Amino acid sequence: MNQRLLEVKDLSVDFKIGKEQVRAIDQLSFSLDKGEVLAIVGESGSGKSVSVTSLMKLLPPNANISNGEILFDNKDIVPFKEKEMRKIRGNQISMIFQDPMTSLNPVYTIGNQLIEAIRIHQKMSKNEAKEEAAKLLEIVGIKEPHKRLNKYPHEFSGGMRQRVMIAMAVASKPDLIIADEPTTALDVTVQAQILKLLQELKEKINTSIIFISHDLEVVSDIANRIVIMYAGQIVESGEAKQIFNNPLHPYTRLLIKSIPKSNKASGKLPFIQGNVPNIKDIPQGTCRFADRIPWIGKEAHEENPQLHEVEENHFVRCTCYKHFEIKEVDDGGVVND
Repeated sequence: MNQRLLEVKDLSVDFKIGKEQVRAIDQLSFSLDKGEVLAIVGESGSGKSVSVTSLMKLLPPNANISNGEILFDNKDIVPFKEKEMRKIRGNQISMIFQDPMTSLNPVYTIGNQLIEAIRIHQKMSKNEAKEEAAKLLEIVGIKEPHKRLNKYPHEFSGGMRQRVMIAMAVASKPDLIIADEPTTALDVTVQAQILKLLQELKEKINTSIIFISHDLEVVSDIANRIVIMYAGQIVESGEAKQIFNNPLHPYTRLLIKSIPKSNKASGKLPFIQGNVPNIKDIPQGTCRFADRIPWIGKEAHEENPQLHEVEENHFVRCTCYKHFEIKEVDDGGVVND
């Protein structure tokens, strides 16, 4: 039986905008077992990054967790003060950010930054930390590691900078790595290399991974389970094979339909009509995706849609999935089969 590492229960996050409190994350619930890879997928603005920064308690000053629990290793960390969270961040939970160029300090060498990260979390002398830094660079596939320690971030390619960020993330052998769109700015070949590296590191240090992406194709080979988010809510979740073999929610089906390689014959770049609503304009008490599938009648949607278990461990929000079919429009937008 798998051991539970993380359980998020009914998590809600509010932002103060002017004098108004608006909800960015609405009753988010999911779990993660030790050694498992969970992908959280959705367009920009769907709430993915806010969700994971909540787990690290790194929300901006105008945001707060208004409801729910975050059980990490059986302890609810929501009430934790900053001093307690510092013992968890970097040690037990590490994060790989989307853009390593903004995360790495341009005026310090890669070695200085990696050595500092190691010494913060491990009791090592500077020389010991330098040797450990070289080993980590070698583990993440950077050749001539001792030489590379003396280089600056701008002397590395985008893929190599991301490897450095991964080396920093695994330096303390964390229980959980959160990878926030770590392959977005990389070309397809380097993307594949980074995904393979994360998979190999997961096996080596027996860590769990939460992988954030807007691209279902990227996570198809790495994820054990997938959560689909839209406008601050989970709209579908299940094992990876359930999501790809039996996608149900209209949003999930359109995301899969929008993968370019599945539409090569048409010669058009597929996309989903419309946009994710602004945080202040999220529809309340109805299906949040309804505006983007207007050919589905209002009667097909639930009032205040809930998640329904349609098969074991496979959940979908709203009954509109029962009435959905994809339509295609002249400009390449996709709307049902």
